[in-house]
Amino acid sequence: MTEHALAPARTRSPRELPVLLFFPAVCVVAGVVGWLLGWHLGVDNAVYRSGAVALLHGEPLYDNLFLSAEPSWARLPFTYPPTAALLFVPLAMVPTQVAWGLLGAVSIVAMTLVIRVCVAALPDRPQWMTPTRVAVLGVVLLGIEPVWRTVFLGQINLILMAFVVVDVLVIGAAHGRARRFGGVLIGVAAAVKLTPLIFVAHLLVTGRRADAARAIGTFLVLQGLMFLLIRHDVVQFWGHAVQDPQRIGPIFWAGNQSINGLVLRFTDNADWSLRVALPIGALLAIPCVLWVRRLHLAGRALPALLVTAFLGLLVSPVSWSHHWVWAVPLVVFLLSRLPDPLPADRRARWVAFAGVGSVVLVFASCVLLAMRNGRAVEFEWNPLEYVIGSAYLLVPLVAGTIVLVRHLRRAE
Repeated sequence: MTEHALAPARTRSPRELPVLLFFPAVCVVAGVVGWLLGWHLGVDNAVYRSGAVALLHGEPLYDNLFLSAEPSWARLPFTYPPTAALLFVPLAMVPTQVAWGLLGAVSIVAMTLVIRVCVAALPDRPQWMTPTRVAVLGVVLLGIEPVWRTVFLGQINLILMAFVVVDVLVIGAAHGRARRFGGVLIGVAAAVKLTPLIFVAHLLVTGRRADAARAIGTFLVLQGLMFLLIRHDVVQFWGHAVQDPQRIGPIFWAGNQSINGLVLRFTDNADWSLRVALPIGALLAIPCVLWVRRLHLAGRALPALLVTAFLGLLVSPVSWSHHWVWAVPLVVFLLSRLPDPLPADRRARWVAFAGVGSVVLVFASCVLLAMRNGRAVEFEWNPLEYVIGSAYLLVPLVAGTIVLVRHLRRAE
């Protein structure tokens, strides 16, 4: 990647700064106002914060179904690894609603960072993908369900995605001392939420073996640190809590957009569903590994990363709809594939935007929230409801099928 290719994405115009700061500021103000008025803000954030409070006060994280610091409107189990409690200690310093506002602000900044890094990783992007328009794109993408739901719930998906994107696309392309930190951010992300472990495999497939070792080392060091601090909780998490489905909730709900969730809905919550879902995931992994390797060798780091990210969402036992924030870099990539310049003919322009428009429509439609869901009504779905209720799942599957068909046609 040339310096010329990176320059436009680093340039920040004065008009862009207010756009970048407006929504983070709104989150902070809303958090303070919510604290003063007693609003119920950020159920998941309340659990994160309560885990940090429990850590500071010596309360067990996993012995009970909720923690004592959780407000009455957020009585949920602490399901995250012990490291999450440590990293969220700063949230314990402020009230729950203020913590939600701060976490939301950081999440939006993280999404903006992801967009800018992804744009910089596309040297052949169209000229109209300027920094100012990218900032506006970030505002638009706040409207897709995985993003606004992440912020609304007080989740950390955008922050973890930023860790992975920076590790793979920035540190992985760096030289000198910065290169020594490759894999560290992925290791931290995996220690907070286990699902980013799939990106260790991405590092191995793309030939970054030393970075993969650092990622695993970082993950293990953090587990070891927590074992020294709270031995009982570490034993409880790895020995019991991580395998306890009651702590996660009914994973047959429509919100679980993974292969396992789909199989559970098909089989009326059969206890053997994972034994069916895992082989399906393994079969999908074979072409994905080959695809990632091929993209990497062609110097296309972003699409290679996207293949791994969406494979991870498909094969994870639980991929709630707000986990699908990887739609953000996917939209950036699809925009970069539009013709440059755009066709003058209106019909041709609509055709050009059809792919990216379809993806945005799926994730912005909130279709999963509109479906009949909860209280096991998913088991009563008709065939059309199964299709619509698997909308997020279908995005990578349909996209992969289209790419495969095009590849086969070129080979003829």
